[in-house]
Amino acid sequence: MNQTTIAKAVKTKGIGLHTGVEVSLRLRPAPENTGYIFVRTDLDNFEIPASVEYVSHCSYATTLMRRGVVLSTCEHLLSALRGSGIDNCFIELDSIELPILDGSSENWIELIEKACIKELKAPKRILKVLKKVAFEEDGRKMSIEPSKRFEIECVIDFTHPFVKRQSFHFIMDNGSYGKQIASARTFGFTHEIEMLRKANLALGGSLENAIVLTPDGMLNKEPLRFDDEFVRHKILDIIGDVALLGLPVQAKIVAEKSGHAVHAALMGKLLKTEKAWEIV
Repeated sequence: MNQTTIAKAVKTKGIGLHTGVEVSLRLRPAPENTGYIFVRTDLDNFEIPASVEYVSHCSYATTLMRRGVVLSTCEHLLSALRGSGIDNCFIELDSIELPILDGSSENWIELIEKACIKELKAPKRILKVLKKVAFEEDGRKMSIEPSKRFEIECVIDFTHPFVKRQSFHFIMDNGSYGKQIASARTFGFTHEIEMLRKANLALGGSLENAIVLTPDGMLNKEPLRFDDEFVRHKILDIIGDVALLGLPVQAKIVAEKSGHAVHAALMGKLLKTEKAWEIV
């Protein structure tokens, strides 16, 4: 069980979901014990490590900030890196926000596959959870507890005929992320879009990169990729946010109606809880 990185640099470009601005992004191999580091090439290669300590806010996406420099919507790429078993990677980009691509992690997985995985000499380090830690706020619940593997049980509940109550139990093992989670797209509701646009958000949102739900259906012509695509996308987000712990995690996560802010709060609480975890 050794650490990994990508074998060669690969690049892509696209628009930011909230900024609507085109951004070029390059993944580059990184040495052992680096973790994931974002590099703002438009700001003299300023580095922002993908870490819980730099989470600044999490309304509609996870945003990191270090010394006033911001980086937004990082969860889908982090989810793909963790889901692909990559431990170390430099992520270079020339804007404030990562490209949304098709709203899932599928394009990121394809990019990582193009880069190939390279094994490094150092042994893999894993954050092993030793006791249960829970967080709850306004009916949104999330907990993390000991397990022999990495698994997530997630429940969502929306009063919408396409969504309703959905649950999914995901176990991270060989190839399961690519088969079950990666292609689940982000989603939003038409009544939120106007509010988001007024707040200068979702400026790059379109039917190419999100499922847009009307009160009784959806605007997209393309069918859902899974009957329960919505809960699978929530799991995709959880994996991306948990990647901010900086190491692969051995634990079971249970989430009900959670969101980015709840994910960040639980990770912060876990790290501060004495004897709740160890690095093995």
